Amino acid sequence: MIAMPKANHGLGALWTFSVAARHLSFARAADELDVTAAAVSNQIRAFEQRLGTRLFWRTSRTMGLTNAGKALHAATEMPLRSIDAALAAAVRASQAETLTVTASASFAAKWLVPRLSRFRERVQGVDIRIDISDHPADFARGEADVGVRFGNGDYPGLRADPLFAESVFPICSPALLHGPAPLREPNDLVHHTLIHLDWHAQDDMWPDWRMWLLAAKADKPDPARGIYFSQHSLALQAAVDGQGIALGNTSLVGDDLAAGRLVRPFDLSLKIAPRFRYYVVCLKSHAERPLIRAFREWMQEASGVSESDGRGGADADLA
Repeated sequence: MIAMPKANHGLGALWTFSVAARHLSFARAADELDVTAAAVSNQIRAFEQRLGTRLFWRTSRTMGLTNAGKALHAATEMPLRSIDAALAAAVRASQAETLTVTASASFAAKWLVPRLSRFRERVQGVDIRIDISDHPADFARGEADVGVRFGNGDYPGLRADPLFAESVFPICSPALLHGPAPLREPNDLVHHTLIHLDWHAQDDMWPDWRMWLLAAKADKPDPARGIYFSQHSLALQAAVDGQGIALGNTSLVGDDLAAGRLVRPFDLSLKIAPRFRYYVVCLKSHAERPLIRAFREWMQEASGVSESDGRGGADADLA
């Protein structure tokens, strides 16, 4: 229960009486109210004096309610419980709400976290918990409120709203453009290390170096050679460090392109099949909760801006 005012009159005294009447023990009432048994006894005595009647009868071993005490307890128990519930609700409402968001490490590091302050500016007084996981969260068990997944959008029991119109294109450190083996045309990649993404969520429709080189009509580079990473963020960091040329996708490389840490050596990009993309997901039954709805709408707005990140180029569709 919510602790009521410790006063010898008014609602505080009535609250103490109600707890003592329920337990028929000053000691147990004192434990619930987090005071001493002597404090409960003194408060009840003062309350009885104010009312001009005894509320409890006591012997050396037992205690009970007088007729006046029974009448007062019967009339006030339910209203006091309603007040207790209202006070508890007020306390909860005054505390900051928490939104738990689940996302992959790469998406969180390269897109979500750098933009999170914008959401917190829009929806203030909210605590955000970021759950990093490459495996789907169990929304039904409360492991997350909302999440970002890459896939085909078919998630039973979940609402899935699409984000981004993804394209994939080569990216590299600016230093490689004019180094010992400058990148002037796609076949120049034969002199460089190709950085590959071996990602559990990618599908046969996710563009790889074989697809891009075929679209670029570049037959000299070996599409299988190079170094492989299981996470986007590691592959992109290797590219930033000048270790080779990676294939970057629109949503994750925009900030690096804008900051000049990465550049696009060639214009050609491959559009990912529309059914394979990032989605913001939540339980269908929770979709219209104000905080979840606010996050979903912000994600969609922010991802719309991200579609134009980086330098434009020619697109080739993947069937």
